[in-house]
Parts: sequence; C-alpha cells; structure tokens
Amino acid sequence: MSARGTELASGALDGDRLALARLLTAVENRTPVAEAALRELYPKAGRAHLVGITGPPGSGKSTLVAALIAAIREAGRSVAVIAVDPSSPITGGALLGDRVRMQAHAGDPDVFIRSMAARGHAGGLASTTGAAAAVLDAAGFDLILLETVGTGQSEVEVAAAADTTVVLEAPEMGDEVQAIKAGLLEVADLVVVNKGDRPGALRTAGQLRAMLSAAAPRTTSDDRPRPKRPEVLVTTATTGEGVPALIAALERHRASGASGATPAARLARAQALVWAIVGDRLRERLHDTRRRAGTDAALREVAEHRLDPYAAADRLIAELDRQAQ
Repeated sequence: MSARGTELASGALDGDRLALARLLTAVENRTPVAEAALRELYPKAGRAHLVGITGPPGSGKSTLVAALIAAIREAGRSVAVIAVDPSSPITGGALLGDRVRMQAHAGDPDVFIRSMAARGHAGGLASTTGAAAAVLDAAGFDLILLETVGTGQSEVEVAAAADTTVVLEAPEMGDEVQAIKAGLLEVADLVVVNKGDRPGALRTAGQLRAMLSAAAPRTTSDDRPRPKRPEVLVTTATTGEGVPALIAALERHRASGASGATPAARLARAQALVWAIVGDRLRERLHDTRRRAGTDAALREVAEHRLDPYAAADRLIAELDRQAQ
C-alpha cells in the first residue's frame, strides 16, 4: 500500500475531514492512491444505512436532502451526502454544486457533503459512487444519502447502490404515470410526494397509492419475489413538514429485513462494484500506449463500417487474452 494511501485512509478513520475530501477526490479520479486506501478501508465498511434519493427534475431532491440532514443531526446521528451532478462539458467537474445549496450544515463536523460529477455515466450516479460511499461508510457516518443527477426517469441504478431507495414526485406534474412506465417506481422502497403545501399533493399521493396497489399483487403464481409495495408519504421539505415521518419510515424499512442490507442485495452491490472495476481496468488496458494502435485501428474499421462492433470487441478481447498468456 502506498504511503499516501495509508495517510489518507488513517486520516479518514480519525475524522480528518480534509483527508477525507482528498481521498474522495482520488476515488473520483480513480488514482492508485485511492485504490491503495480502499484496500484498507473497505473491510471497515458495511455498517452505514445507505439511502438513495431520486426523482424527476423539480421534485425538490436537494431541498429534501437538506431537511433530512437537519432532522438526522437533531437526532444525534452523523450523516454524509453524495450529490451527483451533471458534468461540465469543459472540465468534467460537477455543476450546480449541492454544497452551496446545503451550506447551512457545512460547519457541522458530523455532516459531510460531497458533489460528484456524473461524467457521462448513465443511471443517475457516477461510476465511482459506490467506492465513495464505502469510504464514507468506513469513516463512521451513520447515514449516507445518495442524491442522483435528476435529469430524467431512468435513474434506477441507485436501487442497487442503496439499502433504501426513496423516489420523489411533485404534485400535479404527471410524473407518476411516466415513473410507472419507466420502472422508477418499481425500484422504490418509499415514494415521497414532496411540495405537500401545493394544491393537489394529497390527490397525487392517493393516485400513486392506487397505481402501486394495482401494479403490485399480493401474491404471485410462482416462486418469483413479490413486487414491492412502497409506502407513499407526503412532505414539504421547505418547512420540514413530514420529514420526521419519512425518517421513521426509513428506519422501519431497514428494520423490516426488506432493505438493501440483505445478503442478496449486498451480493448484487458487490457484483456492481467489481464489474465497474473490471470494466475500468479493461478500458485502461485497451487504451495503454502499447495497445493503442490496435484499438484505434479496430475503432476506425467500425466507423467505416468495414467491421461490426461485436467483431471489434471480440478482436480486442482476444488480443488481451493473447498478451496475457
């Protein structure tokens, strides 16, 4: 393990927020220092409650996250936030800056807020979100909130990364129908109609309960797992109304044995983490300067329609296999 990785890992475990921030930057940039630190920190993770917060634009995700932070701290527990933002097309860094929106908590030593750039990764999270969550988990935070990009209805990846998935909807936006179609509500453990002070909030919540009841039968004809029947709640994040009830629902879900903390869910999360690393390492090998000519040649043939993409992929993998022998 590198000396720098050891230093940052030790600092994170000791509560050094600057070391933690630097380590998360290394994780986001996939550096050898991050890899060395994670080798030490990962066995110490697995205790935090990971909560995914997702939903369409305008549903108030960041406002609700800020309200959750306040309520969690009032209960005496520590909390970390990974807020995934769209990427700058120029620098690749995170836009919007959730730390600005949540700056009221910036001086609290038991709160840590980190914005991460999606960097083109689909599914609402960054490709390094799982590794960053493991670092925060090992650092001792009680709850870790994962806020997705919020650029559409396809952000189901958060369900694999979180123990409990919260899907936000706003009243009278028609998003409940689109969410049903896109499958976002299928991965929800809790559905929250935010902006409950708006007209139609209770009606939207009732419509969602009816839709979810119809979509999730109590029994199945075979041994498949029963579809989820998520609880539907109403909150007004700007005033904090309904937030204590949401926190209570999060605790009930975790205690129920139905959360992502089950052995099967943890196995699926481990699979996602390992496959992400495998994918990254394969790409690194294919872009290595010693192999770049062959990779570029295959890509040019695909671009010119002289080679199909499947054959190109097979050729590149076969070349890696030959060089490994």
